[in-house]
Amino acid sequence: MSNSRPERELWILGLGDRIDRGALVCSYLAEAGYWARTAKTEELAENRPLGIVLDISPHSIDGWGILSAIKSSPETRDIPVLPVFLSEKGKVGGAFPVAGFFLTPINREHVIDKLAVMGLSDDAEDYDLQAMVVTKKGDEQLGKVVTELGFTLLNAYSAKEGVALATIAHPYLLFTSFMLPDSSAFEFHDRLRLYPQTRNIPVFVLLKDSMKEGERMAMSRSVEYLVRKKELSKEEFLNCFRRK
Repeated sequence: MSNSRPERELWILGLGDRIDRGALVCSYLAEAGYWARTAKTEELAENRPLGIVLDISPHSIDGWGILSAIKSSPETRDIPVLPVFLSEKGKVGGAFPVAGFFLTPINREHVIDKLAVMGLSDDAEDYDLQAMVVTKKGDEQLGKVVTELGFTLLNAYSAKEGVALATIAHPYLLFTSFMLPDSSAFEFHDRLRLYPQTRNIPVFVLLKDSMKEGERMAMSRSVEYLVRKKELSKEEFLNCFRRK
């Protein structure tokens, strides 16, 4: 995600008027050789950063709403976004480097194009590859897309079931709702990373295309519960980025 040209910056969003909360993240990225600055969502109308670091903590200014807006627009939805939990003073409580986000109901063409660009659908028809969808009630539309691409569809309906099935079946890629009956997608992803056979599965998070304020706050609280009082070191945070 790094580049030596300032016009290809990393932006820190979700801070509102408290741009001071982004100072520590900016300093970490600068020390690693990245161009980084705090920014506001409206700047996306004129410029495109190389990537976005997005605060989704309860201290953010509508971080989840910003993520939904980014992913709903064809002009911005392919910008990589790293969700982070920043404390009130800007310390990094957690970072959540998933493969990407899709809004539901899904856009068939977008999913197909995204997986193709990432090289994840190239071998689906030549090998017996499986794609897992983990949602509370299933997602028929997404299931049709992954089978159309040549994957064998696996369905799970909770994080516990998803971990159990994934460790046995070793799916090639995985889609999960953010809010599952027994955990958030980020907690589910953390569990998968504990096992060698599931550690490197690309995980895509599914978000509702319209979320009420109460839902967004509940999502932020679920992340706050996950990170508790942890703090990532500079090295742990920078591990989320590809090195120069």
